[in-house]
Amino acid sequence: MCAPPTRIVVTGGPGAGKTTLLDALAAAGHACSAEAGRGIIRDQAALGGPGLPWRDRELFAELMLCWEMRSHRMATGITFFDRGLPDIIGYLRVEGLAVPAHVHAAAREFRYAARVFLAPPWPAIYRTDDERKQPAELAERTCEAVADAYAEHGYELVELPRLPVAERARFVLDSVEQ
Repeated sequence: MCAPPTRIVVTGGPGAGKTTLLDALAAAGHACSAEAGRGIIRDQAALGGPGLPWRDRELFAELMLCWEMRSHRMATGITFFDRGLPDIIGYLRVEGLAVPAHVHAAAREFRYAARVFLAPPWPAIYRTDDERKQPAELAERTCEAVADAYAEHGYELVELPRLPVAERARFVLDSVEQ
């Protein structure tokens, strides 16, 4: 019989090195789940779709919800997640939008490992691009909002050190092995 999946989340504000860390973990052979937001933005932009955060924030949140629930179900073994369901709660709050009851229900139902890694704001590496349009100040507020959402849902937040990616990856792997 297979062991149940272990789903490990790396969260934080935009531009704090989460995706770079997950890419390094994937390159080292670890299973990783891609970030919903960037994937949705790429897909919707390619299709001329309405589900972009600068067009319809509520639809964007619903698309992220679907993506994250599917990613959660597809996980096997140890899987590292670039964000998770409580991130959607943080996103909605930072945007000044109501959090629907079904989003809270999903965050309660689809659980991750108790320890969640938080990438703090890191001004030295923060950059905007075609998918990340938020100013640094909004990225910091997002970090606070997602941290609050995870804490409210009973997760232990472990702040990632601001180190080169290989050392950050080692920190995460050492913490997971404990």
